[in-house]
Amino acid sequence: MARDKTASAETPATLFLKKHGVAFEPHSYAYEEHGGTSVSARELGVDEYGVIKTLVMQDEKKQPLIILMHGTHTVSTKALARAAGVKAIEPCAPETANRHSGYLVGGTSPFGTKKAMPVFVEQTILDLPRIYINGGRRGFLVSLDPAELVRTLGARPVTVGQEK
Repeated sequence: MARDKTASAETPATLFLKKHGVAFEPHSYAYEEHGGTSVSARELGVDEYGVIKTLVMQDEKKQPLIILMHGTHTVSTKALARAAGVKAIEPCAPETANRHSGYLVGGTSPFGTKKAMPVFVEQTILDLPRIYINGGRRGFLVSLDPAELVRTLGARPVTVGQEK
C-alpha cells in the first residue's frame, strides 16, 4: 500500500507546533481551488464554524497582520482597525500575503510564518473545544486546542466577525 506523503510531510507550521509542544492531529483532504473552508469542512466531515481561516491583512502603513476567523464568517475591517488601533485595514494582495507568510494563499498557517506579524483571533474561536486550522499547505489542516493560539502566537482576542 502506498504511503500518504502529504499526511507526513513536515511544514514550517508543523515544525513550529512540535517545537512549542503543541498536541495536534494532521488532516489531509482533496484541495479545491477557491473552495475555501466549506470544502475542507465537507471533506473532513466537520462543522465549518470550527474550521478557522488565516487571513493576512495590512494597515494603512502596509504593516501586515493576521486575523483568524471562523470559516462561516467574514471580517469587519473597520472593527479590526479599531481593535488594532490603526486607521484602516485591508486584505493583502495574494502575492503580498505569500511574501509575508511564506505560504501560498489557500495554504496559509498562522504558525511558522516567514515574517513575525501580530495575530488577532475572533474571541468566540477560543470558546471551541477544538479547531481545524491550516497546517501550512493547501489540502492540509491540523486540529488542536484553540488556547494554543494565545499561548504560542500571543493571539489577541477581538470581536470583528460577521456572519456571511
